[in-house]
Formats: sequence, structure tokens, C-alpha cells
Amino acid sequence: MKKTLSLVLALSMLVAVLSVVGCKPAQGTVKLGLGSVTSIAKSKDATAEAPAEAQADTTIVAVVLDKDGKILDVRIDTAQTKVEFDADMKVTSDKEAAIMTKKELGHAYGMSERSEIGKEWFEQIAALEDWMIGKTVEEVKNMKVKERDASHTHVPDVPELTSSVTISVQDYIAALEKAAANAVEVKEYSTMGLGIIVSIAGSKDATDTTTAQAQVDTTMAATTFDKDGNVAGAIIDVAQSRVPYDAEGKADKTANVLTKKELKEDYGMKEKSGIGKEWYEQVEAFEKWMTGKPFGDVVMIKVTKKGNPDIPELTSSVTISVESLIAAVQEAYRYKK
Repeated sequence: MKKTLSLVLALSMLVAVLSVVGCKPAQGTVKLGLGSVTSIAKSKDATAEAPAEAQADTTIVAVVLDKDGKILDVRIDTAQTKVEFDADMKVTSDKEAAIMTKKELGHAYGMSERSEIGKEWFEQIAALEDWMIGKTVEEVKNMKVKERDASHTHVPDVPELTSSVTISVQDYIAALEKAAANAVEVKEYSTMGLGIIVSIAGSKDATDTTTAQAQVDTTMAATTFDKDGNVAGAIIDVAQSRVPYDAEGKADKTANVLTKKELKEDYGMKEKSGIGKEWYEQVEAFEKWMTGKPFGDVVMIKVTKKGNPDIPELTSSVTISVESLIAAVQEAYRYKK
């Protein structure tokens, strides 16, 4: 699957005419949250035996909570993205290739052979999601866990999950906490989807004057839809993970990677935006604009050559490129249930 806006536009005409089937009844006002946790700790330095390889692991959780704080729906996924270099610290990974998440990889992720229960990652995470339904976030946080090995990773130690989940759960729980903390009210919730678009196009080769740097941009959209397929609510964010290398090919893995929304003013877009608005302010305006609109209208929004909206309603509030944001919403629609 090529994750580009051209695909989004090509598919949008089809989905616009499809009837929405299998939707749950609208459940009034609920809360929608999106949270993520990123680590670059597994990035590898260049050595005499092997070239450098940067790695960004972004764990993402989208959640819908009812009025009592119980989980109505939850989606968990991880974008495990690698950027490879050669001996001269030139990027060898295809910067234009589609990058799939662990869920999208399905059996191709290759965990079942190493799993003591013979289950693939997507099967284990589905069991964990099912277990969370009906519980509060606090109850999930209080899940009994045990250390799997000397790596200090924690796996569930509850009877319901013994035969279905042996993967480490601490990052999923941490991302769920973040999602619940930033949850916002949405109305007319019927279905929810999580869409993720990953790009390494911003990665840079080493030159005579600069050192190499891997960059992984993970765009995520938690989106709810009403019974007619209109956007009922959306939360969009981007984790921009950078792994800088020095002249010897050693990676700096010390950065605490925050999303653009978490960075807020520290992201530093306001002065160069042309409208005096920071990234998080612009994306919130875009989320507000799409709420209540038919899905087809959202993905068919008119944009300029630079990718920013070309409609009067957003001229004074959104100057960022929205192509990857729309693509993530498109994926959220595709995976909604």
C-alpha cells in the first residue's frame, strides 16, 4: 500500500458512495484521546563490522471513554521504523517507500515463530485491546505484571491473558495514560479508527560540512465517525523523531522525543508561519474544521502546491501542509469499526 495523497484521493471517491455498514448505534457524547510514546534507544552506531542504523519505535494508542471513564474502544499500534546508512553515512533506506506499522505487517512481522504461545504481534495486541474494553484506565494501569527477563520488560500476569499476551505492555499502558489525559469530548460517536502515516524523507546524508541525521515523521490520527460516516471528532499529532550521528557514526540516543502537540510553543513554528500561529494551534483549527463534515469532503479538500488548505475557512488559521494529516484520517476511516 502506497501511503500517498494520490491514493487518498483515488480511494475517496469510492468510499464516498459506499454505504456505512456494521456501525454501532450512536452513543451520544464520549471522550476521544490519542497518546504516544517514542524511543530511539535501539538505534545502532556504525562499527567496523556493520554500518549505522537508526530506529524509532513509536507506540500509539487511540481510546474512546464513556461518561464514567470506562474504555468503549481502544486501538494500539507501533511504528517500528529503521533508517539504514552505508559506511560513508549515506542513507541507503528508500526514502519514498511505504512504511507499515506492526499491525499492518500482520504475519510478516514475524513474531509467532519466536513467541512461546505461537501468536503474532497483531493477535496479541488484539487480545490486550479486548481485555481493556469495559475497564477504566486506572484498572488497566493496575494490571498485575511480571518481569519477562533480564531486560526488565513487563508482561501481563493475569489469568485472562496468560495464553494470549506475552509481549511487554509498559509502553502501551503509558500511551493509554497520555491518551486519556488529553481526551476531548466528541458527539455522535459510532465508530473509531486509528490511522498512521510514516515518512523518513527528512533523513540526511553526511556531507563534507555536516553529519548524518535520521528523521522519522510519524503522523497519527484518532478519528471517530457518526452512523452516516461523517467525522464526529479527530485528534491528530506528529512524532518527529531525530537521531543525529557524529563524524564517527555514533548516534545520540539521549533525546526525549515529544510530539509536536506536546512541544507546543517549543516546536518553534509561530514566527515563520505567516499567520503567527504555532503548529498545535493550526492542527487544532484543522481538526475543528473537519468535525461534522462528510468524510469525502475532508479528503477532497482543495490544497495548494505546497499542500496547505486552499479554502477561505482556513486561510487565516492553517498554513501547514495537511497532506499527511488527511492520509492519516483516510487510514483511520479504512480501519474504523
